[in-house]
Amino acid sequence: MDQIGLMRQLSLKTETKIVMVVLDGLGGLPDPITNKTELETANIPNLNALAAKSICGLSNPVLPGITPGSGPGHLALFGYDPLQYVIGRGVLEALGIDFDLRPGDVASRGNLCTLDTQGIITDRRAGRISTDKSRVIASQLNGLEIDGVQVIVEAVKDHRIVVVFRGEGLSDAVSDSDPQRVGLAPQPVTAINGSSNRMAQIANRFIAHASKVLTNHHPANGLLLRGFSRKPDFPSFKEVYNLDACAIAGYPMYRGLAKVVGMSVVKTGTTLTEEIQSLRDNFNSYDFFFFHVKGTDAAGEDGDFSRKVSVLENFDQFLPAIIELKPDVLIVTGDHSTPAILGGHGWQSVPVLVQGKYCRPDSVSVFSENACVGGGLGNIPACHLMPVAMANALKLEKFGA
Repeated sequence: MDQIGLMRQLSLKTETKIVMVVLDGLGGLPDPITNKTELETANIPNLNALAAKSICGLSNPVLPGITPGSGPGHLALFGYDPLQYVIGRGVLEALGIDFDLRPGDVASRGNLCTLDTQGIITDRRAGRISTDKSRVIASQLNGLEIDGVQVIVEAVKDHRIVVVFRGEGLSDAVSDSDPQRVGLAPQPVTAINGSSNRMAQIANRFIAHASKVLTNHHPANGLLLRGFSRKPDFPSFKEVYNLDACAIAGYPMYRGLAKVVGMSVVKTGTTLTEEIQSLRDNFNSYDFFFFHVKGTDAAGEDGDFSRKVSVLENFDQFLPAIIELKPDVLIVTGDHSTPAILGGHGWQSVPVLVQGKYCRPDSVSVFSENACVGGGLGNIPACHLMPVAMANALKLEKFGA
């Protein structure tokens, strides 16, 4: 029996409430000048006070040394082993904007990017152009048909778009065109097995078409595709944990992740003020809340150390509003590390705190990477956090005689 099976067997329906705050890309690395991480640099008195009342530790989203994408990072936090439950980025983007994915559809996440005159990527995010500009570009790319396959293009958020291929004989077993690094040219989409040759050919023909359309769009004069995928069939959060779960997330991809596991996705804005209000408005209607904060990750990916510090300090000011709701268990962690000095996702373990009436507080009094090394949780797989939360909310039966 795996963890999902065990949780399905032991989970109880109770009135206790769990709030899981995910500060996307939370973990960091020391600034070379100050030798302090973003968390250690930030003025976060409320997080530190909460850590002193909590059991703390570090978590690994996948395995030590493995750099996770946002999909596996969040699935692990939801208690799904990311090595067993695999999902592509394209599906998450599509579901996040309520796109009606049909059986056989293959979805891909698109990044509008900037290419130089030699076709080399200089900015994978085209300066994070506005969603309004992406919407115009998406409309120009939408509606192409290639060998009987319809290509549907929709704007998602900022530079992100979703490209859905709809037709017969398609496969998601193809490589990405996005090398996920600047200084390289986009890569051709290639078949991973013999059955996906047609998909690769169609994707490359679409990319060639998009290149012509985007020639005069600056800074968004290129397109990168990754995460070709179909909609999966995962056991639902309700089925596994006996929880009525609610997702409060302003960015489409994370709303898509919540939908994949069957959470209700409530209407909210992208600011912390709006998200806190959504939490208040829905607190009596659900017993599990996934509360997502994007700014930490965006700053880390942009290599902006001081901005990531500011995002942490800003969240700290809103933390009392979450605590005032008196959830029975409150978790604060991240889906992965995004150190600003890396300018991207990292493999480093992620700080985590779990606070509740039945948690055994440890000696940690500061919420940081170094402090959490000595915490009572130790260094655990991220997918084990849900059983810890469930136990502390008195939502698990005893295992065995």
